[in-house]
Amino acid sequence: MAAAFSRRALWRSSLTLVLALIGAACGPMPQVPAPSDPFPEPAAATSQPPEPAAHPPADPALARLNYFHTDGTTIRDVHGNQVHLTGVNWFGMETDTLSPHGLWARNLEDMLDQVREMGFNVIRLPFSNELFNPDLTPQGIDFALNPDLRGLSGLEILDRVIVGAGQRGIKVMLDQHRATTDGQSKLWYTRELSEDLWIAHWRALAQRYRGNDTVIGIDLHNEPAGDATWGSGDRATDWRLAAERAGNAILEVNPYLLIFVEGIEKNEDDYGNIMDWYWMGGSLQYARLFPVRLTVPGRLVYSPHDYGPGVYPQGWFQHPDFPENLPEVWDHHWGYLQQEGIAPLFLGEFGGRSVGDDAEGQWQRRLVRFLKERGIGYAYWSLNGNSGDTGGLLGDDWRTVDQAKLKVLADYQGEPLPSYNPTHIEKAALPAPAPQVAPLKVLHQDKNREQWTPVLTPELHIANKTTQPVDVGGVELRYWFTADGGSDRSGAPDQVVRVERLFTMVDGQPRDLDKRLAQVELVRDPDNASAIDPQFLVRVVFRRGVTVPPRTSVGVLLQVRKRDGSAYYQGNDYSYREYHWPTEWERVGLYQGSKLVWGMDPQEHRALVQARQEQREQARQRRAEDTAANLKGSQKDPKGS
Repeated sequence: MAAAFSRRALWRSSLTLVLALIGAACGPMPQVPAPSDPFPEPAAATSQPPEPAAHPPADPALARLNYFHTDGTTIRDVHGNQVHLTGVNWFGMETDTLSPHGLWARNLEDMLDQVREMGFNVIRLPFSNELFNPDLTPQGIDFALNPDLRGLSGLEILDRVIVGAGQRGIKVMLDQHRATTDGQSKLWYTRELSEDLWIAHWRALAQRYRGNDTVIGIDLHNEPAGDATWGSGDRATDWRLAAERAGNAILEVNPYLLIFVEGIEKNEDDYGNIMDWYWMGGSLQYARLFPVRLTVPGRLVYSPHDYGPGVYPQGWFQHPDFPENLPEVWDHHWGYLQQEGIAPLFLGEFGGRSVGDDAEGQWQRRLVRFLKERGIGYAYWSLNGNSGDTGGLLGDDWRTVDQAKLKVLADYQGEPLPSYNPTHIEKAALPAPAPQVAPLKVLHQDKNREQWTPVLTPELHIANKTTQPVDVGGVELRYWFTADGGSDRSGAPDQVVRVERLFTMVDGQPRDLDKRLAQVELVRDPDNASAIDPQFLVRVVFRRGVTVPPRTSVGVLLQVRKRDGSAYYQGNDYSYREYHWPTEWERVGLYQGSKLVWGMDPQEHRALVQARQEQREQARQRRAEDTAANLKGSQKDPKGS
């Protein structure tokens, strides 16, 4: 019964238990608040390290627990013994189930037993900040198999996982995977989750598990990407500076936690030119020049992600020396940090379907050998039987183990890691408030990867984020694209659009609706009427009676084509994004009463790009001034006396 989930943007559980059906009485449609500016004005950057924080006095009770620290490029336990963290990701708490996946088929304690039996000593637990919304009820749990979980909140289920893991010699690292359950955010803050709230939630979790040495680490944010930079000095995008702010705030609460910092997706020069493009969260090239500076020594671990050709056919997989060229690729992007004695590494995600003789299998086996040779820890993606693009260690029945994968991983596994106080929870420490999530938002998917295509096939969803059914009559969606020649420049009479499918999700499964309940119109965008290549938009307006159940969505699959059969180049289209599961996408607009209430139209996006360029230039100038000032000072006093 489990649907496929992807490691990159796990949309929502296929077993979400919807409590209201289509025919349920509908309350008034929620009015979506206008989005706030997600990009605050950047504060003045500084090249100086942060001032040491005023930490609480050393707590002898905490110091005696089996927390870990770093020693050069090694991670050690409280007794000074070297530790090899080798584990798995177990996802689900970042989706609308608000619980680890598989509990619809298994007992929680049995699954933890199996993790230990497979030889793993750490679990990386992804979560969404919506986990802390007290109005949401965990779903996807068979309470006949898990009677002790009935009535618990998502946070309380997280407590149970942590306690159970610690009792079995398994450590836990917490992973803020996404702000909401609708998809990953490329930056650590969004329009719905501010940086301040992101840090406040981390501090509350650090307090809640302070004294429980099962929780040994904090993975600050999953897979920074897109506008994320490293070392730019731009407060709005510099992930390295954000990691310092969050990491130091967490260490003020519990100075014994490890802080795991992922990389970014691409590296750019001062003018925005892309110098290198890697995996989301995978590039740590600039950490040599711009290291993360924590106020407590011995707490920093860099944690890249790396994937194989089954996720994306990167150029290095076609190299004539493959797979022996891979260590050079890994060292270039992150491995050098250990080789040069800068900091320890922990590979937070990797995984794939094959460990055979194909390219995917060769990549996986070579990577595990690389990790073993270097003594680098890892968390495999994933335990789950429903990881769409990588598969998991467990099969569709959530019991059967992929023995071929386990054999490869078993060649490099660490020993059990005892926790001395695994049941301690400070239950009064509650992350609050929850993110201010828009009641209605847009999800999007498009499975067509072809840049040139005779037909556009976007699938747009209105997600109801409330706990009541909502009638979306009158709500409008807009999808922008360019015609790329072959169209009547006076309008769009030679293009046609139609609704291929209209459906809503009930009990995790699509239920078809009458397609006539969605009216579609294709018009020329008056705000983007370039004579060279005018922009068009599809307007989708829903009729009264289209009801979206709580915490699920209504979807419309569109087709747009030209009557002459000529192709579109959708790589140029503002709203296009190849994605094979519905996730949050801000380039599709949601309108109520002709007012944009969610998303970003092309005009706003252009203004945003211009603002980002100006902020980048300001940060570049500040760095140049700092460099000149430092150089002038060194020339005046060359001996440093």
